[in-house]
Amino acid sequence: MITLALSKGRIFDETLPLLKAAGIEVLEDPEKSRKLILPTNQAGVRVVLVRATDVPTYVEYGGADLGVTGKDTLLEHGGQGLYQPLDLQIAKCRMSVAVRADFDYASAVKQGSRLKVATKYTSIAREFFATKGVHVDLIKLYGSMELAPLTGLADAIVDLVSTGSTLKANHLVEVERIMDISSRLVVNQAALKLKQAPIRAIIDAFAGAIGKNQLP
Repeated sequence: MITLALSKGRIFDETLPLLKAAGIEVLEDPEKSRKLILPTNQAGVRVVLVRATDVPTYVEYGGADLGVTGKDTLLEHGGQGLYQPLDLQIAKCRMSVAVRADFDYASAVKQGSRLKVATKYTSIAREFFATKGVHVDLIKLYGSMELAPLTGLADAIVDLVSTGSTLKANHLVEVERIMDISSRLVVNQAALKLKQAPIRAIIDAFAGAIGKNQLP
């Protein structure tokens, strides 16, 4: 049995065409089913639905043989011990710094002010501002980042941005792009040895479907 860990939403939806290229079709809609383990048209392949941040953990400890997760999750929560053969080029967005439209970010950074930054990506934010020599107090939040600058909780936020429409609607502006984000295929190292043929077939099918965007 091959177990693939996916999170609901955009990653799940954009992984479906790649699975189809591998001859795998998920038989139930996760938005309509209450099941957390979904069958596929291949008797030896199943999909488990987990939180996006839990995908690397399930794969690393053998709860799943392989999974699809964002680069942001791997950087923030650690992808050590995982084989990462492919950048799937799906669920694309960017990690950015955003502030209130009336906040002079450039001056604050230049003057060496201590910035209050709200984010759920504390490791990424800490490293980014450290490389710029900017002192920050990090405030960990899990949702509605846009509220933090509006209520005075923080000067800036570090968050994922897709279209920028949510920032605009809340009178925030993107002031720095930290990195581009897309989703990766991650594989359990032991499973790759024990189930080499079926897992390699999935990797090769995915690679063919995306035009072989293999990671170095």
